[in-house]
Amino acid sequence: MPQPSTMRSSFSRLSSSTSVLTSPPATPFYPVSREYSPVAPTSSSSIRSASSTTAAVSSFSGFSPLAVPNGTSSPTAAPSRQKAITIDTMNQYLRRADYAVRGRLAIRAEELRELLDKGETSLPFTEIINANIGNPQAMDQKPITFFRQVLSLVQYPQLLDNEFAHKIFPKDSLERARVLLNEIGSIGAYSQSQGVPYIRKSIAKFIEERDGFSADPNDIYLAGGASSAVSSLLTTICGGPETGVMIPVPQYPLYSATLTIANATPIPYLLDETTGWGTDTKYIASVVKNSIAKGVDLKAMIVINPCNPTGSCLSHAEIKDIITLAADNTFMIIADEVYQTNIYEGEFHSFKKVLRELQRDFPDKYDNVELASLHSTSKGMVGECGQRGGYIELVGFDEQVLEQLYKLVSISLCPAVSGQVLTELMVNPPKPGDESYPVYKAEYDAIYKALKERAYSLFNAFKEMEGVSCQEPKGAMYLFPTISIPPKAIKEAQRQNEEPDQFYCLELLEQTGVCVVPGSGFGQKDGTYHFRTTFLAPGEEYVRKIIAFHMEFLQKYS
Repeated sequence: MPQPSTMRSSFSRLSSSTSVLTSPPATPFYPVSREYSPVAPTSSSSIRSASSTTAAVSSFSGFSPLAVPNGTSSPTAAPSRQKAITIDTMNQYLRRADYAVRGRLAIRAEELRELLDKGETSLPFTEIINANIGNPQAMDQKPITFFRQVLSLVQYPQLLDNEFAHKIFPKDSLERARVLLNEIGSIGAYSQSQGVPYIRKSIAKFIEERDGFSADPNDIYLAGGASSAVSSLLTTICGGPETGVMIPVPQYPLYSATLTIANATPIPYLLDETTGWGTDTKYIASVVKNSIAKGVDLKAMIVINPCNPTGSCLSHAEIKDIITLAADNTFMIIADEVYQTNIYEGEFHSFKKVLRELQRDFPDKYDNVELASLHSTSKGMVGECGQRGGYIELVGFDEQVLEQLYKLVSISLCPAVSGQVLTELMVNPPKPGDESYPVYKAEYDAIYKALKERAYSLFNAFKEMEGVSCQEPKGAMYLFPTISIPPKAIKEAQRQNEEPDQFYCLELLEQTGVCVVPGSGFGQKDGTYHFRTTFLAPGEEYVRKIIAFHMEFLQKYS
């Protein structure tokens, strides 16, 4: 594993793709943005002076009319000027955030799709394959019937008293809808900001059955997908550029983008590709030590398990080591576990279960570890991305911090109640003996089987491609192959002011219609090139397209 002294070069590509803020002094273990620099408004036309702002605020007492800075009692006609908000006067932290999964390649893919829809025939393909994003139901994955039946009934409760509905809906779906409506009322009404109590109890029961340890419904917050929960949590813990949050590299760019907007400092730690994208605790400990020595207030470590984008899964021993590191250095763990049912080899171990085991076996040592665990309806065999359901469980948090987090989520009133309903269905599906169970089990197993087959079909294709290597898929919905890019192609990419892997992926899109995401959008070790692709698309045609393109690319630039 690379040592901290070499990490600047190791993360040069991560820094340009994630556009991390540079407010703290640059150090060998901070990614530094090459693309933007902070824009600080200095002119009076850009921002009010502190004195005029203070005066205006004080005059607002008692809801009186806001005083005009020049002291007049009413505003005068303003001269013609530029827009109030421009690219240079907007929030520069937002401007610098980058989300490669829906970045330039995705935009170009939509442009090409529009051309195809208008009848364009000059392109060398007839359809766009969006392998850039884990969006299962956009790629032929069917919804679970029981889930949609119950959602239909809670959306239109009159069906519960309709004689025809009783002929087409199973009895258990009707009963589940009645229970949910009795607990919720109308799903068109706000719920508690933390989520419907009954649904939080269902989630707690699910966690207890999964882990074998108790769970408290009061520790659970429903959210509009895991992304919303991440945003709320990082907003709560990040106080400025002195705040450090460790992120894996490669990482899902939600984290780097959210930290950029929060003006916090990402502390990258490399996953080891040679060991199947595993973690090296001694190396991570050195990153922790160096970051603290540089004055960083290290608040949290983000772990994605199973991993997006690599498809790797952490072992029980790796999780134990990470929790021990957190206990020894007093930082919290954010465990992104949204792919916990997408396991194709081995076993999923939740951070909550391992933490409780350590707390049981070593009294006192792990009592103060703070853990935030995320789950979502968007992935797995549910695949309901558009429904925006999910939750976060917070363990070991200070009660006063939880009060502030509750205040934050209350500002948005509540997550969508229909998404909360779907979350309840995910954690509490039909059981053996229920009328809907045979159909549910058949659908669930068929989706799982198809995902695993597609994963290994693509993996085997990569193994046969010259200059490509790939770790075996163990979980999630993605493969992250290493690609060898010829020097001639690298020079051409530099001439076009492109990262070499971005150049490769753009050429792939333009020649085949297959949209993937370059590894530079996730972070990668310096001198290596990757791309992330989902294996959600059905059929083998797009795989053959990738193989043919790669051979032609090597020939063209050899």
